Amino acid sequence: MTAHRIELDVQAADIDAYGHVNNAVYLTWLDRAAWSHSAALGVPLAACIEMRRGMAALRTEIDYERAAFAGERVIVSTWIVACDGRLRCTRRFELRRMGDGSMLARAQTDYVCLNLDTGRATRMPPRFVAAYGAACANAG
Repeated sequence: MTAHRIELDVQAADIDAYGHVNNAVYLTWLDRAAWSHSAALGVPLAACIEMRRGMAALRTEIDYERAAFAGERVIVSTWIVACDGRLRCTRRFELRRMGDGSMLARAQTDYVCLNLDTGRATRMPPRFVAAYGAACANAG
């Protein structure tokens, strides 16, 4: 598996009343990693806007294993595990604490290609198929 990785610093605003990173923040981190990976694959946000196509989350499942705290650094890894070449892709994630390598969370998101003008599902443009299909093939 070839994973794409980003590193994030836990900010004070990420911390909830219990003193650890709020669960909603993890979704933001997954989104950042997915956009970073897409850009690295040749599908940056600007290209999506220009083509009027984008991959939108249909479903996200997160298993939280350990808490993250203020001042820590987190590594978010992502890779594509399925791409049907038509409408859908599935991406997995792992979030680890940089200091000790502890697994913080595992996640999976299912995406569908959208027409940004209508908000309806539509076939992936060839650029998406090439980028995400190749990434999926390399994940095996």
